[in-house]
Amino acid sequence: MTYLLGYKEGTSGPVHRPRATTPADNPLVHEPAYAGPPAWLAGYSVHQAMQSGAPRRTVWVDGRPVIATLDSGRSRMDMKEYFNRIGFTGRNDKADLDTLSTIHKLHAMSIPYENLSIHCGEKNTIDLSIIYDKIVKSSRGGWCCENNLLFSWVLREMGYKYTTLGSKGFNKFKNDFYPVDSHLINLVEIDGKPYITDVSYGVSCQMWYPLELISGKDQPQPPGVFRLLNDGMRWVLEKTGRKHLLKTMYCFTLTPRTADHFLETSECLQTSPDSLFVLKSICSLQTPTGFRALIGRTFSEITFNPKEDFDLMDMKEIADCEIEAMLREKFKVVLVNKFSPKNDKVTHCM
Repeated sequence: MTYLLGYKEGTSGPVHRPRATTPADNPLVHEPAYAGPPAWLAGYSVHQAMQSGAPRRTVWVDGRPVIATLDSGRSRMDMKEYFNRIGFTGRNDKADLDTLSTIHKLHAMSIPYENLSIHCGEKNTIDLSIIYDKIVKSSRGGWCCENNLLFSWVLREMGYKYTTLGSKGFNKFKNDFYPVDSHLINLVEIDGKPYITDVSYGVSCQMWYPLELISGKDQPQPPGVFRLLNDGMRWVLEKTGRKHLLKTMYCFTLTPRTADHFLETSECLQTSPDSLFVLKSICSLQTPTGFRALIGRTFSEITFNPKEDFDLMDMKEIADCEIEAMLREKFKVVLVNKFSPKNDKVTHCM
């Protein structure tokens, strides 16, 4: 939750008020309602994570210093900005499968799957307005809870009937699924048919297009053949790559979830020493011919080659002094804070 902090007349302590549920300029407690053009509040907005580029101040909350961002209190999420971010120039007045497939692919090819914030002293959040500012306004990427939560907003704004779901990633070290939902996805219904959208799995298992929710059907895409299986209790997503290499990705049920459902897990994945996201810095982006990734200091460029049943890979180590330029050139990512690349060996990842 975001709180607006101000100082009530005649008091010396902060006044807490929950954020408005609808986009609006929230006046301070002692101010009359403001109906004019957007203006900066004479107060602070404290978020779960810092908004990139926003002016910062230290305020005291319950006797503790808190770094806060100056905030107008008004949400400025704009679909036109999102479309510019992904390079979409088509019509968006029909909530059909063709449009969804186009948006899905463009998102995966324009917005990186990345966890760089964790390795920049920042924090990932499930606050949609902050995610929007990070990904759309600041041209960053994000991990699943950021990218797919933003995509759920896109679905809603475009008029799609959708449901947010939680999935459990597969742990190859334990040969089992994680006990809690760690991956956010969306279910979309079009003309009575359900489809799974996931714009943020990354690297070699990133689907380019929505998958029809049907059990046992091979659904070929450039990265490989995706397949959903249902055992009567849960759905399992698999991908068969080159040389018939099978990878189990995650499982899920059709129970609707809200963003708050992922809050505790999101915190754990950013702080636990056993978390893959703590052990490795990852930035991945799909390309028209494959994908590229920077994991730690290792850069990889993969070209899909399904006709010959193997993919072409070019790998090289990047010097620390060249990493920021690599991120700008290959991923269009510009970091504000100091980045510490990491690629520790994983033996029992959570």
